[in-house]
Amino acid sequence: MVAVLRVVACGSVDDGKSTLIGRLLANTGGATDDQLDYARKTRRGGSTVAAGAVDYSLLTDGLEAEHEQGITIDVAHLFMDLPSGRRVIVADAPGHEQYTRNMAVAASNADVAVLLVDATKGVREQTRRHLAICALMGVPSVIAVVNKLDAVGWDRSTYDDLAGEVRSAADGFGMRADVIPASALDGDNVVEPSANLPWFDGPTLLGALTAWEPGPALNEGYRLPVQYVIRADDFRGFAGTVVGGPVAAGDAVGVAGGGRTSTIARLLGPGGVDLDRAAP
Repeated sequence: MVAVLRVVACGSVDDGKSTLIGRLLANTGGATDDQLDYARKTRRGGSTVAAGAVDYSLLTDGLEAEHEQGITIDVAHLFMDLPSGRRVIVADAPGHEQYTRNMAVAASNADVAVLLVDATKGVREQTRRHLAICALMGVPSVIAVVNKLDAVGWDRSTYDDLAGEVRSAADGFGMRADVIPASALDGDNVVEPSANLPWFDGPTLLGALTAWEPGPALNEGYRLPVQYVIRADDFRGFAGTVVGGPVAAGDAVGVAGGGRTSTIARLLGPGGVDLDRAAP
């Protein structure tokens, strides 16, 4: 068993990531009494959480600006222990498009992605973008959570349609996605099975994380997530960190998801030093 499981929680804005992870944190003993008391007494603008109840999203947003605006800006790293004894580090990533680079950093070290999909809004562009970034960063496993099913009357056909859409998108990136129906707000199928989901015989989110074991790597070949394009009068190059496998000048490469191919003409390391070979 892997001693430490690294999870990135991702998906489009307002799909319920912070609430889901906050509830998981609280129900596994990862939140202190002071934190729970604060989340019970504090309400951000526009909150629909009933008075006296815990606003679980407040357990993950660490910045004052996040509390004021009701959004996730930076990546919050949270720690919890599963019933099996495995330690989990969860990176709660922002969903807004302008903070996508923060999500990419969180995904770069993840073993598994928990991808949120809002049942009332479906699979959106940012959902697909986060899935693509997970694939690019070599995240081998995806647990997709179709959240807010309570808002659609626990409709099985809605879940089936969204589950099929997520699996098809993941398959396009060479990934396998397990899909779980849930309601983070009410806790259905997060830690305990829900009576509102008699048609679902799969695991809870906690059960899926507990049962997770590493499989084969998504792609052992060379990958270069492009972080910057360097432009000069007589030079243009793509800058990034090599992951996946070694690469050398003259090697053929392709653009992920696009199909276009090219050949590496030159490799440069820090300070512009020419390299024969670059390794992860």
